[in-house]
Amino acid sequence: MKPKDEEMAIFWCSLLEPVLFGEVAEKETNQFLKKLAQEERRFPNGVTKKPSLSSLKRKLKKYRQAGFNALERKPRADRGKSRAHSQELIDKAIDIKRDQPLRSDETINQFLKTGHGKTIPKSTLYRHLRQADATKVKLDVVQTPVRRRWSRDHTHELWIGDFEEGPFCLFEGAVVRTHLCAFIDCHSRYLVEGRYYYRQNLDILIDSLLRAWPVHGHSAEIYVDNAKVFHANAFKAALYALHIHLIHRKPGDPSPGGLIERIFGTAQSQFEAEVRLGNILTLDELNRAFSAWLEMSYHRKPHSETNQPPKVRYETGLKVIRPVDMQAVIPYFMTRVERSVHKDFSDVQLDGRFYRVDKRLRRDRVEVRFDPYAAADTVLIYSRAGVYLGKGTLHHRETGESAAPAQARGKPKYDYLGLLVHEHEKELRAKSQGIDYRKAVAERRWPFTAFAKALAQLLGKKGDLTAFSTQELESLQKFFGRNPQLTQSQLLDAFERAAEKILPYILYECENPPRNRKE
Repeated sequence: MKPKDEEMAIFWCSLLEPVLFGEVAEKETNQFLKKLAQEERRFPNGVTKKPSLSSLKRKLKKYRQAGFNALERKPRADRGKSRAHSQELIDKAIDIKRDQPLRSDETINQFLKTGHGKTIPKSTLYRHLRQADATKVKLDVVQTPVRRRWSRDHTHELWIGDFEEGPFCLFEGAVVRTHLCAFIDCHSRYLVEGRYYYRQNLDILIDSLLRAWPVHGHSAEIYVDNAKVFHANAFKAALYALHIHLIHRKPGDPSPGGLIERIFGTAQSQFEAEVRLGNILTLDELNRAFSAWLEMSYHRKPHSETNQPPKVRYETGLKVIRPVDMQAVIPYFMTRVERSVHKDFSDVQLDGRFYRVDKRLRRDRVEVRFDPYAAADTVLIYSRAGVYLGKGTLHHRETGESAAPAQARGKPKYDYLGLLVHEHEKELRAKSQGIDYRKAVAERRWPFTAFAKALAQLLGKKGDLTAFSTQELESLQKFFGRNPQLTQSQLLDAFERAAEKILPYILYECENPPRNRKE
């Protein structure tokens, strides 16, 4: 029995209850029904009216003959058939649809009007098409893919990232809109990085990743939408260097981004709603509160899809850690510009500042690489072919001496090679559940072939091991064995200090950095 029929049957039984259960004598039944027919009642459909005597007698008879189920309404004999349109017209419409499944109701009605002089309303037409299995879905011409729930078997197999508008904050006396940049682990639904910023551009994306990678390592894949920032060459180059598969959302297909959209919705309803009810915050206060909400609430409550707290699922699903060498990654995010070295001052100019370079590069066209988010007292100089030529040091042309690093003005900027990396290491100790990433990274020995290749490039030689003679390789192998902790950064510094750019001087500087020398 359908719910509506059941509700109506209960209504009739409630009216007839005194008769059904013997509270009214049989000889008084007719008098009781007549009296009942004179009283207004509110029917289940909301209409208030008097039940007819004939209806009361008919319902009583059905109940006594076949019980409660007999009060169910009988379907019409012509149920499913149109009373306003002939079956011939409907059959013709179905045939037209089967002939070309992509035809719309307007096209079908044009055929009907031409051939029969009549049309069928859209809702009626599609009801009959569904009954005849003549829709696009039934005729198998729908191109919409069948969805599956996005998930991965282990932690850090896939991160999903995006931006979302956040609440307003105070900034230099003004009220400014913030933007939440977040990356969520697909397997655990754990937010590996989430922070509010005043903008949503490449430098914010870089900052977010450079905070996440030292703490968690990198993921095997990253899924983002088609925003311009996610197509930046610096972003792609860094991911390729780490062998991270970058997946862009297909145009016009927003469904797979639902995981990150859901965490944004949760943050808006649970966290940002509270922020908007209180006093307006600064950006630092907003991010501290957001971090507290993540750790104390979101990460500890069972997720409705996984039925596990994100933090617990993150830890149990952690099978592989992929450490990131931050010193190797940061250069991919550097800005690169071409400049000519001044013939008299032996320097290059950037934003009104001058950086002195090797005097042998005067008149040369070089590529200047610099971190736009860190202290701007030095830049890296490369040839147009990509060969490292040394550093450029900030100086004043008037004095010809090196100038002190410029003082930071306005809002402080992050130094990714210093202050920011140090902050990441502190987060690492607090969040890595006992795993010492720094030690793990430090124990990874720099391969001898990579050392030889870097040295060959500094000397302007092609190849790696093949760039040196047998005698030179033997000397290099002995040197490398004595210095197992040598890094690429230390080699570059030694190359800068070497009085002459030849092997003995460079290796001497590697083994005898200034801090180890006796005054």
